[in-house]
Amino acid sequence: MADYGHDVQFGFFLDPTIGNPDRTLEVARILDDLKFDLIGIQDHPYNGRHFDALALSAVILGQTKQIRVFPDVANLPLRPPAMLAKQAATLDQLSGGRFELGLGAGAFWDAIRAMGGPVRTPGEAIGALREAIAVIRAYWSGETVREVGGYYQVPGARPGPVPAPARAVRRTSPRATPYPRAPRSGTAGAAGTACGSRPSASSSSTAQAPTGARPSTSTA
Repeated sequence: MADYGHDVQFGFFLDPTIGNPDRTLEVARILDDLKFDLIGIQDHPYNGRHFDALALSAVILGQTKQIRVFPDVANLPLRPPAMLAKQAATLDQLSGGRFELGLGAGAFWDAIRAMGGPVRTPGEAIGALREAIAVIRAYWSGETVREVGGYYQVPGARPGPVPAPARAVRRTSPRATPYPRAPRSGTAGAAGTACGSRPSASSSSTAQAPTGARPSTSTA
């Protein structure tokens, strides 16, 4: 397995299903108290039984102190990159640098089309992902964005805010006892998000890619 120079981090895949919001937020607070590094929230806007991933992220960030939160992964076909860059940077600023951004190229195209989104081939989805990463990075530069591609045209957007200044990644506290059991809601495990530059972007034909500048991007 390749060594990418990142410390091992522990994350939890939090279930965004509606029905018991108090329990969802309680689990997030427990994870924060246990010093988990990350909470990932799946982003399927077309699923009527899921809370919106970004709205849920904002509430969790407001009720926790240390843990970082990211969409796992943001549904790019239904979230235009310029707006996503603004939303991610806003959450990052308001949380003191605790929001990460994972990008998904798209899947479940019939459901995306039903919500007014585009239908793309695998090649088109990857091409749109590359353009989206360029738009997001340009937006986070703080300068006027002039990105005109085949999928996204941003011919003069004035960006702001930019992500919070990068900070050192918090290391998980050493433990003399076995790692505590995770609460029963979602999935716990080792997480390998790109956190060096904040927020991040990650990519795959159906899922993730980090962007570089805070938040970050990664490629699967």
